[in-house]
Amino acid sequence: MSDSQEGSTRLLSDPATFEAGTDPVECIETHVSKVFIGRDRVFKLKRAVVFPYLDFSTPEKRRIACEAEIRINRRTAPTLYLGVVAITRQADGTLALGGEGEAIDWVVEMRRFDQDTLFDRMARKGTLSRALIEDLGDRIADFHARAEANHDSGGRAGIDLIIKNNDRCFGQLDRTQTQTLTRRSLDALDGVGELLDRRRDLGRVRLCHGDLHLRNICMVDGKPTLFDAIEFNEAFSTIDVLYDLAFVLMDLNHRGLGRLANILFNRYFDSTGEGAEDGDGLRVMALFYSMRAAIRAHVGMSQAEALNDPEQARRRAEEAADYLQSALLALTPSVPRLIAVGGLSGSGKSRMARELAPHVGRAGLGLGARVVRSDATRKRLAGVAWNERLGAEGYSHEMTERTFSALYAEVTLALRAGHPVIADAVFANPEQRRAVTEIAKAEGVPFTGLWLEAPPGVMARRVTERKRNVSDADAEIVEMQQGYDLGEIDWFKIDSSGARDDTLAVELEKLAIDQRHAAGV
Repeated sequence: MSDSQEGSTRLLSDPATFEAGTDPVECIETHVSKVFIGRDRVFKLKRAVVFPYLDFSTPEKRRIACEAEIRINRRTAPTLYLGVVAITRQADGTLALGGEGEAIDWVVEMRRFDQDTLFDRMARKGTLSRALIEDLGDRIADFHARAEANHDSGGRAGIDLIIKNNDRCFGQLDRTQTQTLTRRSLDALDGVGELLDRRRDLGRVRLCHGDLHLRNICMVDGKPTLFDAIEFNEAFSTIDVLYDLAFVLMDLNHRGLGRLANILFNRYFDSTGEGAEDGDGLRVMALFYSMRAAIRAHVGMSQAEALNDPEQARRRAEEAADYLQSALLALTPSVPRLIAVGGLSGSGKSRMARELAPHVGRAGLGLGARVVRSDATRKRLAGVAWNERLGAEGYSHEMTERTFSALYAEVTLALRAGHPVIADAVFANPEQRRAVTEIAKAEGVPFTGLWLEAPPGVMARRVTERKRNVSDADAEIVEMQQGYDLGEIDWFKIDSSGARDDTLAVELEKLAIDQRHAAGV
């Protein structure tokens, strides 16, 4: 912190500066800013620092950065970011916030929010729910859809630059491992370079958030809200939308919340249609995930090297090493597989597909399986929101044919991208079951079919009680389905009338049996 900012720091640390008056002011420091938190307001002061990627050395440069922060973050958090306020020197030499004198510095003024709603705090407390994560997926998808596209940045060249910059920043991390990571990352880039350029040309490189981890997400007015996006260097935030998403997915996994990471991953892909037409998105996820872990690794090691407390430094260095391992594991090749989960409405098939998905796939990547769900596919084709009920035309024979054709196509693309897939549909028609089985044969991947069953009364109760579900099925549909001619079902049959965990345990056992058979054991 420059000597010229000591007066600004004293001013912002004084409770009298804030409208509320006497409450102590909390101060949070980062390497580029100091954040002063009062009862109702927050003021963020840019440090007078220079790094290779930013220059806050003069008051004018800090003013420009403050204005950019307001502009960038109002895209996602308009009610949080109130404006830019000058710190002025009065005629008597004292400093004031928004006074009449000469401006000597500038701050971002924000509305204070409840710090307990920060998603990193909620993750630690175990209060992040599926509903919150699904809403977050929708918010991120909507933000990316509205973000400004850039056809001159990103692509292969942009990712190559990040990989090589990471390599220069690894510091005291194990050099053998970092060299291996860099080599694997560049090899992976060779495999997807043209694809990344194509994604850029199609408008999937956009002015994103750039720093989308759990600590930069909170609840505002009952909705997940993204804040504190990167404003000081657009090269860091003009990126592929999936590279933006990869940060929060990696953060969830690092905290042991793989189930929530898988829910977010699938919700985003369902909302955006990523992977439905070309499968490109799934091909780049492993590299993007690895790069995000690599950045956390070298940032953590840099912080460890700067800490004076030996114990804190040791813990930070260990965490950095863990991130490095995650980055390496994410690039470990894996064999995809196809699982189909069928059953009449209310049998619990979609719930089980969701709970099974985190357990499937490469352990290092941690995203689990891509769940391709017929209900979500049907509504995407109809152009309606997931919670909007379809009319009879949405369930016509022609629409059902379109839905299953699209489902088969997306499953095939995901498998070809090297990703494990769970196909979730009623699969009441024997032809539908044969068709999904034939996909696995054609792609040369292991297949497991799971058929869930429950008494009609249980199924009717479930569809009546469930909330926030993309399916339109109700008790009348359950009754009608009892008359279906299901034909011979040669998939594993599972009684799903009991507790969710019991059904999941049986499903995992069936998968293990199939894995042993595939391996010739």
